[in-house]
Amino acid sequence: MRRRREEEKQQTGDGILDVNASMQGTLRFDDPVNLRINGKFEGTLDTKGVLMVGQGADVKANITGESISIAGRVNGNIKAAKALRLEESARLSGDVETPKLSIVEGAVLNGRLRMAHEAPAGSVTRGDWMTSGELAKYLEVETKKVNEWVDSGILPGTREGGKWIFERSKVDQWIAEGKVKE
Repeated sequence: MRRRREEEKQQTGDGILDVNASMQGTLRFDDPVNLRINGKFEGTLDTKGVLMVGQGADVKANITGESISIAGRVNGNIKAAKALRLEESARLSGDVETPKLSIVEGAVLNGRLRMAHEAPAGSVTRGDWMTSGELAKYLEVETKKVNEWVDSGILPGTREGGKWIFERSKVDQWIAEGKVKE
């Protein structure tokens, strides 16, 4: 049994977190991680490091990350701060924002593409900001509740083009300070 675990570790490579399950919700990594999804995932993915969507994976999520490689099916928008690679078997339906894009012949991309400049280290990227709807999902409350909090001045937000946006780090601090009251 020990030998089999060592063989599996060699096959997946050291430092890769393999997810071979069906999951739903928000998966967020604040520290860099090498993550490979081989099963089903539905919700929101926010990663640092390398995210790999395996050939048999079925992902229905908006994804924010640094380096993303897709070989399976993804239905959702993708914001890759460094690079996005679509392998031959990739099927992506959603809008893409990345500074570097590689598409292997046979891959399918249905959506809009925005080639953004790579963000300097330590700078705030769009993935660090959320709309009212995204924040409601993140906090698992109704959008109406988020609007009530921001209108009453309880929740820190910024107006952009007539809509509220929220910086993730400030929201996390707001949560840590126990200011969430339903």
